[in-house]
Amino acid sequence: MPLQLLVVTPEKKVVEADADEVELPGAEGYLGILPGHTPLITLLKTGVLTYRKAGRSQAFAVSAGFAEIANDTVNVLADSAEGPGEIDVASAERERSTAEEEMKTASAETLPGILARFELADARIHAAKRPA
Repeated sequence: MPLQLLVVTPEKKVVEADADEVELPGAEGYLGILPGHTPLITLLKTGVLTYRKAGRSQAFAVSAGFAEIANDTVNVLADSAEGPGEIDVASAERERSTAEEEMKTASAETLPGILARFELADARIHAAKRPA
């Protein structure tokens, strides 16, 4: 029996699909979810969420939120989630470079925001360039 994956943001339902496997960026590292997974609620960090169905893979850049896994259902609530078709790679690469430069002179107060921008830009680039 496949997993049921639902990814939503405050603005929209991003994906609702059957999946053989889901990998998501948990707060403590990436989690691989297969059918029959133990029930779990976890915080998400910014990263790339992928799911596979019949050998094909889909990737999304997600930012902070949480995921609930129960009864072969994976519900993801994220601040943002973008598929490859929504990502402007050149813009994401510029944002990552800008954040990288800003980190060199960041203060303790400004570093967390700069790092968050860097991580999201990096996730967007990886999601857009990931082979299907």
